[in-house]
Amino acid sequence: MSSYDRAITVFSPDGQLLQVQYAQEAVRRGSPVVGVRGPDVIVLAVERKTVELLQDERTEKKIVSLDEHVVLAFAGLRADARVLIARAQIECQSHRLTVEDPVSMEYITRYIAEMKQNYTQSNGRRPFGISCLIGGFDYDGNAHLFQTEPSGIYYEWKATTTGKYDKTAREFLEKNYDEAVVKTDQGASKLAIRAILEVVQSGQRNLDVAVIKRGKPVTMLEQSAIWNIIREIDREKEEADKKR
Repeated sequence: MSSYDRAITVFSPDGQLLQVQYAQEAVRRGSPVVGVRGPDVIVLAVERKTVELLQDERTEKKIVSLDEHVVLAFAGLRADARVLIARAQIECQSHRLTVEDPVSMEYITRYIAEMKQNYTQSNGRRPFGISCLIGGFDYDGNAHLFQTEPSGIYYEWKATTTGKYDKTAREFLEKNYDEAVVKTDQGASKLAIRAILEVVQSGQRNLDVAVIKRGKPVTMLEQSAIWNIIREIDREKEEADKKR
């Protein structure tokens, strides 16, 4: 089987591109990322790795703005993400100059997905080892939350997750997603944080949370606000355990 992973263009006997499978494994080892979409708000939450004592925290961003209305969060190889994000940001600006309109969410998602897919079909390359959640609002006001995979495929979701233990977090979202709850930024933020706390290691609760509202710039929640939500979640769990 190992002889089939020497070139990206070679299929294994069972029809797999093994280099793509390796890229997906790199995603599964990445920090968890959760996205929740409501009618008027989108929330992206990521687990932030603990930085070294002398390291600048700004270099550890896993949530990045591609344009004023588009935000991307990723799981996987940070170096791959840096290259892909830079190209996507240039494409957003190029679209504004050429068309004189901001990119639509599906347009920039398709651009990123096509770039990934191109790296799965020619020699001398390897697939991007990242999975991206892309959230924002189109110029008509509709909210969108997309996910792209290393293979080049993309999906649209109401709520989803990628990275480490993504299956566990997605099952939690499937059980707890309620359109009435995610109508507010507080409800959507709480659901996203609850989902990511299901899979982070106990005691390691370093999170970054981005909130995108219709017609407003992207805002990052202050750490104090995140911890207030976490304490509220812990209190609710304690009360539920006492009732049992």
